[in-house]
Amino acid sequence: MRIDIISVIPDFFASTLEKGLLGIARRKGLAEIHVHNLHDYGLGKYQQVDDAPFGGGAGMVIRPEPVFACIEKLLAERSYDEVIFMTPDGQVFDQKRANRLSQVRNLIILCGHYKAMDERIRRTLVTMELSVGDVVLSGGEIPALMVMDAVVRLIPGVLGDGESALTDSFQSDLLDCAWFTRPAEFRGMKVPDVLLSGHHEKIERWRQENARERTIERRPDMLGKESEEE
Repeated sequence: MRIDIISVIPDFFASTLEKGLLGIARRKGLAEIHVHNLHDYGLGKYQQVDDAPFGGGAGMVIRPEPVFACIEKLLAERSYDEVIFMTPDGQVFDQKRANRLSQVRNLIILCGHYKAMDERIRRTLVTMELSVGDVVLSGGEIPALMVMDAVVRLIPGVLGDGESALTDSFQSDLLDCAWFTRPAEFRGMKVPDVLLSGHHEKIERWRQENARERTIERRPDMLGKESEEE
């Protein structure tokens, strides 16, 4: 998979792309990630990428020319499955979208900044708009990292245990169950006996029941979605 990120602060990604899961995926050759500085396509001596909004108002708006120049250059080099714009008013990013995006070959992620992005960019170039929740951040860089991490970890070979991602929360429309490790008793708190039994069928049944109980307690709205899909 190849991911191209467009940002006005490209250095933001440096450390994360070298370490952790994204760094592992890159070193294994399973994910190719390139960060493009939008200022390289800016206008004039100062490589301007933003301007005051027509009609007045607070804040600055990213101009269309630099974004069109950058994305059109990338599109001339290869085809992309999606051009994603990270924005608070986009569709909420969830596990199902992560699963689908993990199966494509090429993605562009456009990070917003300042007050807004010129609407002509969104109408003409963007094919998918994603939000990570009902909150406004200073830019799309943090949401872009969230999307990349959620997607790349699903690529076969990235995780040491390929089954791990398949048992995460949301993969089965339920939250994940509780997990325990050694010691079997810690400060008077004991691990459920069934997990020490070695009886795999009973353990799996306990995990499924526990996952459902946790979902009812913490995210009952997810069970509503589960019944709608059925």
